[in-house]
Amino acid sequence: MNTTELDQKITGLANHADAWTKLSIERRIQYLRDTLKGTVAVAHEQVAAAVEAKGVEPGSSQAAEDYLAGPVVQARTIRLLMESLEQIKKHGQVRIKKKRIKTRPDGQVTVQVFPTDTADALLFGGFSATIWQQPEVTVDTLNENIAELYRQAPPEGRVALVLGAGNVASIGPLDVIHKLFVEGQVVLLKMNPVNDYLGPFIEKAFSSLIKDGYVALAYGAADVGEYLCQHAGIHEIHITGSDRTHDAIVYGVGAQGAERKAKNDPRTDKRITSELGNVSPVIIMPGSWTESELRFQAENVATQMTNNGGFNCNAAKVLIMHDEWSQRREFMDMLKAVLASLPQRPAYYPGAEQRYDNFVGSHAESEPIGERTEGVLPWTLIPNLDAKNTGDMCFTQESFCGVTAVTSLGGADAAEFLGRAVTFCNDVLWGTLNASIVLHPRTEKRFSEALENAIAELKYGSVAVNHWPGLCYGFGSTAWGAFPGHTMDDIQSGIGAVHNTYLFDKPQKTVLRGPFVVNPKPPWFVTHRNTQGVALKMMAMEASPSLWRVPGIAMQALKG
Repeated sequence: MNTTELDQKITGLANHADAWTKLSIERRIQYLRDTLKGTVAVAHEQVAAAVEAKGVEPGSSQAAEDYLAGPVVQARTIRLLMESLEQIKKHGQVRIKKKRIKTRPDGQVTVQVFPTDTADALLFGGFSATIWQQPEVTVDTLNENIAELYRQAPPEGRVALVLGAGNVASIGPLDVIHKLFVEGQVVLLKMNPVNDYLGPFIEKAFSSLIKDGYVALAYGAADVGEYLCQHAGIHEIHITGSDRTHDAIVYGVGAQGAERKAKNDPRTDKRITSELGNVSPVIIMPGSWTESELRFQAENVATQMTNNGGFNCNAAKVLIMHDEWSQRREFMDMLKAVLASLPQRPAYYPGAEQRYDNFVGSHAESEPIGERTEGVLPWTLIPNLDAKNTGDMCFTQESFCGVTAVTSLGGADAAEFLGRAVTFCNDVLWGTLNASIVLHPRTEKRFSEALENAIAELKYGSVAVNHWPGLCYGFGSTAWGAFPGHTMDDIQSGIGAVHNTYLFDKPQKTVLRGPFVVNPKPPWFVTHRNTQGVALKMMAMEASPSLWRVPGIAMQALKG
């Protein structure tokens, strides 16, 4: 570890921190524009490097995930943030149309943030997303709770450390963007050793910010991270990783760390924000589904289980079904068939095999779908878990590999079942990052009040109806983070939210809604046969947005 070099990088950032806070909004917009161009310029090389590192077939739908979750999401989020800053430059604030602002019966304010424009509406027909503001925000005070950085005098310059994630290419860069343009801090990005091959591409994409002293990158193992976290020149830290990593930073490790945590005696007074994973539930409402509907939702759930090899903080980890749903077995058989049809992937993320063995070894009823070979883990279901066994590791620990548990709850009807499922999610499952509810339109029509109550009561930062909450990460205009209220000694899924390109200061949760069945098949589905074609067209759209590009994207999607 070269501490001299690390010290020099921190000093360089500190020397530019005040200048960053005083920078004109025009110059900030130009930096975003440069970074957007840089993101697009390195996209193909970056994805090729990721595909090789993860061991998936180039050009496949699995490889194309690294376009959608990498440069496409990164470029889209930067573009939307740039549009918000353009509004602040022109109008002094982010303008929101009145028709997008609603007040719930309990007084809570919600703002529709997706679709953001006509292209979104055409490409994602039937999808919508709202950000629910924290309860203290009212319609009258909404503008006072948007873009705080741009409503105040330039704050004192601060240096933030971003500890990058090892699984998804866009996480680290977008955390840097958030710190820079939403919180006003210069940033040292510490690359995760799992994907530090991305560093050169990030350096190229962020070259203007790096050259001018507002961003720097650091590489190395845990000892480098520890040194940087404890460095006096670092004022704030943002972590994407596990709660164990968070606690090691805040309290230390071993017996002394455990004692500090028990006393809530942190060894650092730095402000720390974080996104730390989740045991993500999928609540499946009972109903009468056709075979094609069963197939669609089986592919939907399989996508949530297997995207990126299951190494996602928003991967489906617990399926919750009604114990008397007549189509429960039929759905599970369909899900197993879909999983069996998918190619197996190398378990590229460190510790995956040990975690897999811990979960499967503790559950004799585990059902692997496929064979286990060297370095490759089968998709695996752990069925029939007793929901009363609240201490089961499937409910209290994130497996972070291709393992998903299945449990069931009772209820006189779908509404009672849903209420019990919400309580189970809130009170039993670990984490508050994201949850989803799947229900047929007939069921939704009959139990609409129960659905609205469930969405309101679920204490998760993102709640998705009928689709993968991972879309809330990808849309950019939606806030992404844990449900507010965690403390350092009970961190769960973390503190704070990122993305959120409308710049809301106090988002509580994102609520995404989509059709029960989508035709053509969504390109993010792992069963889509032309994800690569769609991803390349979407990359071109983000590079140069135009309604004329919509038909080309649609044509590629039809090939799925």
